Order: sequence, then structure tokens, then C-alpha cells
Amino acid sequence: MLNISGIHEGFVLDHIQAGMSMKIYHDLHLDQFDCTVAIIMNAKSNKMGKKDIIKVECPIDALDLDILGYIDHNITVNVIQGDKIVDKKVLTLPRQIKNVISCKNPRCITSIEQELDQIFILTDEEHEVYRCKYCEEKYNGK
Repeated sequence: MLNISGIHEGFVLDHIQAGMSMKIYHDLHLDQFDCTVAIIMNAKSNKMGKKDIIKVECPIDALDLDILGYIDHNITVNVIQGDKIVDKKVLTLPRQIKNVISCKNPRCITSIEQELDQIFILTDEEHEVYRCKYCEEKYNGK
């Protein structure tokens, strides 16, 4: 049995779809933080079969909940202070995401103006559809 110790202050991302933890690690830019990060992959889960878990020992303010909500709004975010869970954050699909995905439309202004932010707006929450703010290009898949 593998034993990963608890953290004193930080957050735990739980119920991550198995195999997605490295994508989340990079998308949240955790490699740029000066903190301890533990990634547990393919842990047994009664609910999911297998899951990934990420433990990060740094303040929760460093976490971009919008990016995390976009990646998978079913992830559980446990906030840890003084070795105890003090809060559980509920993720939702963000109404707008910025510089997470890129517009694939070659005629979009973002293809020409490289310094322009890539902004996508949630247009269909049920089907999790985002569209480019500038050209209305539909973004399929994550």
C-alpha cells in the first residue's frame, strides 16, 4: 500500500478522471509554483473505478478554479488548513475562459493579432459548448 502523507495548508484535487492529472498539472501551471505537489495516478475508487488525485501544498488563491471547472467540473477541491479540510469548493462550468483553448478558425482575428487574448464564451451549458468571442467558432471537445 502506497502512503502519501497529508498536507498542512493547501488543497487536494480529488475525483480526477484517471490519466488526466498531468494535463491538469500543466494547465494549472503547477510546475511554475514553488510548492510541493504530489500526483497520485490510477488510485482505486469505489465511485469511479480508478481516479487521479493531486495534492498541492500552497494557498488556494493560487488555483484558477475557472480553468479547473472547464477541464472537469466534477473534480472535488478540498481546501486544507491546519491539517484539516476546512472547505470544499464546488466547480461549475465557467461562463468565459481566457487563454486556455485557441480558436481554430484561420480567419479569426486571433489568428492575425497574436497578442489578442483567446476568449471563449459558454453558449450551451447542457452540451458544454464554447464559442469564440470574436468569430463565434464552436469549440468541440476538451
